[in-house]
Amino acid sequence: MHRSVGFIVLAIAPLMAVLVDQASAQQAARPPVGFFITSSGSGTGDLGGLSGADQRCQALAKAAGAGNRTWRAYLSTNGPGAVSARDRIGAGPWYSVKGVLIAQSVADLHSDKANINNDTALDEQGRTINSQGAPNRHDILTGSTTDGRPTEMTCQNWTSSGAGAATLGHHDRLARGNPGSPWNSAHASQGCSAENLRASGGAGLLYCFAAN
Repeated sequence: MHRSVGFIVLAIAPLMAVLVDQASAQQAARPPVGFFITSSGSGTGDLGGLSGADQRCQALAKAAGAGNRTWRAYLSTNGPGAVSARDRIGAGPWYSVKGVLIAQSVADLHSDKANINNDTALDEQGRTINSQGAPNRHDILTGSTTDGRPTEMTCQNWTSSGAGAATLGHHDRLARGNPGSPWNSAHASQGCSAENLRASGGAGLLYCFAAN
């Protein structure tokens, strides 16, 4: 009996070693996380400016084990010293938490090649934003045009929780249930307060990209 058990163990051991090696190889082959949507937001258009928004992205990335990269919020600002969202997020490529390619380059990100939808645009923990039965939160703050440049609606360059408005994108690419809505420039918010962001399906969430 003991000999039979020993034989079985010896026979299984090489197989287990192979499976462990394969699992390790698959994990090592997964590209580093380079894109996510914040699981929580300020709730308003006041993000503490670009620096405050970047800090939120960095903190959430760190909590999820991806803090070794430099994270930037996909946001534009207007007026003197205006900043385009496309110019502050690095060169790509960017992959989701689950290793799915979002875009190979800035040009691809702002084209039909962008792989952003409800299944791929996940939060830092790998969860979908619109879970079944949850309030609609598909409005993502961007302040950007479809090609990633500033609009006039940035909640006073992300410092207002009242006056002004923000340009919003639809992470699920849906508008009234119909596909094709831009991920980064779908419509304007009703205002910059939490109430006005919620009114059309938002929670002050952000797109975060690894810039390095």
